[in-house]
Formats: sequence, C-alpha cells, structure tokens
Amino acid sequence: MDWSNILTKALPYVKTNGINLIAAILIYIIGKWVVRIITNMMRKMLNKSKMDQTLVTFLANIVYAILLIFVIIAAIGKLGVQTTSLVAIIGAAGLAVGLALQGSLSNFASGVMLILFRPFKVGDVVIAAGTEGKVEEVGIFNTIILTSDNKKVIIPNTPIAGGAITNFSAMPTRRIELSIGVPASSEIAKVRQLLQSIIDADERILKDPAPAIVIEDANPDGIKFGIYPHVKNADMGAVQASLTETIKLKLTEQGIWS
Repeated sequence: MDWSNILTKALPYVKTNGINLIAAILIYIIGKWVVRIITNMMRKMLNKSKMDQTLVTFLANIVYAILLIFVIIAAIGKLGVQTTSLVAIIGAAGLAVGLALQGSLSNFASGVMLILFRPFKVGDVVIAAGTEGKVEEVGIFNTIILTSDNKKVIIPNTPIAGGAITNFSAMPTRRIELSIGVPASSEIAKVRQLLQSIIDADERILKDPAPAIVIEDANPDGIKFGIYPHVKNADMGAVQASLTETIKLKLTEQGIWS
C-alpha cells in the first residue's frame, strides 16, 4: 500500500475540511458520552420501578442503539455528506427488517406484555398454550416451561399472551377435590365421621376455610362423597396423595371397601 500517495490525496481534504472533521469527531465522542448517560439514567429509573431485569436490559440497549444512530448521522452530516438519503435508506431497511420479522416482533410485543403484567413468574406452575408445567424462564421472545416428566418446552410468547392462562401458584391456598365412592348399603353418618377424622388428623389441612364433606351422588349402585379440604399451595400434591392413601386404608380397615 502506497501510504505517501494516500497522504498526498488526503492532505488537501484535511486542509479544506479539517475543522469539520474535528467537529464530526467531537460530535461523535460527546454524543456517545451523552447517549451513555441517558441510557444509564433510564436503566436506573426502570430498575427503581422494579421492572423485570431482562426487559430493562433489552429496552436500554434499544434506546442506546437508536440514539447512537442519530449521533452518527449528525457526525456524518457535519462532514458535508447528505444525510437525507442515508436516513431514507435506514428507514427502508428498518421497514424491510420489520416485515421480515413480523412473527418475532409479535412474540416480542407479547413478551413485553407478559413481563409487565406478570400473569405468572418463574417458578409458577401453569397451563399456558396447552402446556402444563413449571415456568423456568420468561424471555422476550419465548417462555420455557418444564413439564412434570422433566421435558423442556419452549413456547413462543404470542400464543401464551393470546390464550387462557391457568396459574396454579398464584394463590396462597388451594382446594383439594376428591371423590370417594362407597357401597349403597354404607351408613352415611359412619362414612362421614370416618372421613372427617382423617381430615382432622392431618395438620396440613387448614381449618379456615373449613373442609367440606358432601354427598355428590346417591343411587342403588353406590354413594359418592365429595371431599374438599383447603391446604397451602406448596402442600397440595403431598396432602392429596396422603389423603387418597389414608382413605383407602381406613375404608378397607372398617370393612366399607373390600
């Protein structure tokens, strides 16, 4: 590379446009510094509002990139370059990218809504977009759910935000619903008393609201009892399994079940 030839051609431009060149460099350096300050201030404000950190980082990066583009355009304009065409090209490119990424943009918008309104959070057990499991991650474009059989399901945010969401972890307590059938010849009072004693013996079952034991159906083929105790959300699975096993053992022990 012939540096002397390059310098010979560059010197006249530097002499003619030296001030503009220095001004463009200063615009870029100072502008970038100001953009960084604005972005950091925005990041602090969003963090104070307790917004999700993923969304804070994403929005801060978007704002930084947009403001930096304006700074670069201003610096190029100071060099005498016509920026109108450059802005038009950037706008057209942005439109083309937007059209090409319609699905991704839709998932992004849905992800922002999920993060802002929080119908569920990481660790919640939900049914979303037809998938049931524990939420492992809520991302900008998709949500990751771990199923009970330890499968990782990655779901785009659009069908989640646009559909019904069942959140099993949202409330501090839940109601267990058990249906127990006994022979039609069984004494209702005896069976009810037995079921009540089983419930009273389990300290994990809440007293308020009081557990309910009702007859759901009665016919010549049998009597069906509905058992509805309330428990803490975290105890739901363990108490339900324990009740089912204990009821089976006690009914068999009392000769109600063979």
